[in-house]
Amino acid sequence: MQASLAQRSSAGWGNGLLGVIIFSGSLPATRVAVGGFEPFFLTSTRAVIAALLAAGFLGLMRQPLPKRQDLTSLAVVALGVVIGFPLLSSLALQQMTAAQSLVLMGLLPLSTAIFAVVRGGERPKPLFWVFSGVGSLAVATFALLQNGEGSLLGSLYMFGAIIVCGLGYAEGATLSRKLGGWQVISWALVLALPVMLIASITSLPAEFPPITSKAWVGLAYVSIFSMMVGFIFWYRGLAIGGAAGVGQLMLLQPFFGLMLAALLLQESISSMMIAATVVVVGCVVGAKKYV
Repeated sequence: MQASLAQRSSAGWGNGLLGVIIFSGSLPATRVAVGGFEPFFLTSTRAVIAALLAAGFLGLMRQPLPKRQDLTSLAVVALGVVIGFPLLSSLALQQMTAAQSLVLMGLLPLSTAIFAVVRGGERPKPLFWVFSGVGSLAVATFALLQNGEGSLLGSLYMFGAIIVCGLGYAEGATLSRKLGGWQVISWALVLALPVMLIASITSLPAEFPPITSKAWVGLAYVSIFSMMVGFIFWYRGLAIGGAAGVGQLMLLQPFFGLMLAALLLQESISSMMIAATVVVVGCVVGAKKYV
């Protein structure tokens, strides 16, 4: 029995870690993709590609249609993680580097926890808010000290992206108890398909500029892995290993993402970025302890 539990725990952490690694490549890939595609077209097209894959997967697995009372929650998930986060992060990455955006992403677990309080009625201990306040101050200080035109606007876009994504994660976590984790993201993608298909067609440029192979790879990555495959591993990990433990792996995302931005995009990683990331992750870990 103990060996079986240990194996399930290891499988949960392994799947969760794969999900986090896949998500960590999202912002660097988006940074590459917006070099060739306009943000609105990129956001809608990646959602259309992912939705078609999700529809095929749902059909293959013969999943029942969601109930009418679940459609509102699915719409919230779609607005948060299918539309809102991809669009706002794409706009942000026209103003800042992937490395800078990844530091701000350290607030995503905190954003999710806040919406869990609002949507799920959880009541964290007072020390939770101490850690969250220090973490927020570290992120705000980092954003204000950035140099370069447009960095403040990019930070505002990223803050918006983190807020809507946190809402989408919290709503999806609640709904996944009824529908299952991968089913939630799949149905959210399918629900958003008509709107995103129209948006993709209307935002289609009259003439594409020369698009590099890197931009095409970035589009493929965010469409297939960031919006579909990553969620399959992530939610499987949460289901097998437990959301409380495996969910903390999300805190590793800024570190993985910074390494990918340095390796793949040759972006410089400043000591301030590393320090801000360490402080933010440390604060979120502390806050998580006192939820």
